[in-house]
Amino acid sequence: MIAPRGGAAHGRSPAPLKNARFARNKLAVAGVLVVLFFMLFCFIGPLLHPTDQTHTDLTQVNLAPSGAHWLGTDAVGHDQLGRLMYGGQVSLLVGLAAGVLATVIGTLWGAVAGYAGGWVDAVMMRVVDAGIAIPALFILLVVSAVTSPGTLGLIVVLGLVSWLVPSRLVRAETLTLKNRDHVLTLRATGGTHGRAIRRHILPNAVSTIVVAATFQVADAILLIAYVSYLGLGVQPPKTDWGGMLSAGLTAAYSGRWWLIVPPGLAIILVVCAFNAIGDGLRDAFDVRGRA
Repeated sequence: MIAPRGGAAHGRSPAPLKNARFARNKLAVAGVLVVLFFMLFCFIGPLLHPTDQTHTDLTQVNLAPSGAHWLGTDAVGHDQLGRLMYGGQVSLLVGLAAGVLATVIGTLWGAVAGYAGGWVDAVMMRVVDAGIAIPALFILLVVSAVTSPGTLGLIVVLGLVSWLVPSRLVRAETLTLKNRDHVLTLRATGGTHGRAIRRHILPNAVSTIVVAATFQVADAILLIAYVSYLGLGVQPPKTDWGGMLSAGLTAAYSGRWWLIVPPGLAIILVVCAFNAIGDGLRDAFDVRGRA
């Protein structure tokens, strides 16, 4: 029997089947719910719980959690619950934007390298190998020490240091896809290389790209937390969860747990959620060994 076009013969699973596989992964579904919760918390929450995160109030310094301030206040009188929302906006926006930017750059680089092959592939991948040998955190610390990047600057820097792993994944996928019949037919009939990449390589590598993007978002959120924890992230009055951890570190020794537990827990939950979503998407797209 001949398999229907676009069916099992092409190694692809219909969208409903992929959705069902993803839905069976309880951790992945929980990850989606956690991300949705923090999106609503950070971007809708300030509308329901408005606070002043710009001006200091020395009469409200280091207050413990109470009915007036559910998560207490920090060393300059900022409401900690509002600050958690405010900082989460920066962490999530930077993480998502940097993850997407890194995935786009890595996808284009890996697709061109894998499709071109030969010395072009060798040179491009040596660039990737050299970049991977340098820790991304080290590059971020150097850049942050030289200049004080704002939100946009952090997105660009994070994207430029995080595209290396996605490029290797997409290159590996491209090496397989470029030898399939429909790509060879396009090239034999005079189709351009750009058309082959746009119409056949990238659409068929979408599963790899999507999975890579989720992990890149998680990595970007962690990186911004590292840099901000060291005091080299966004500058006051802006903050993010890593900056909140840094600001509350010394206070933790005085028993003011509310200054570090909420942002630390938020970072852990969001990063674990994106990783769980990535694992779920990878399992949903991967049909090898399945009947």
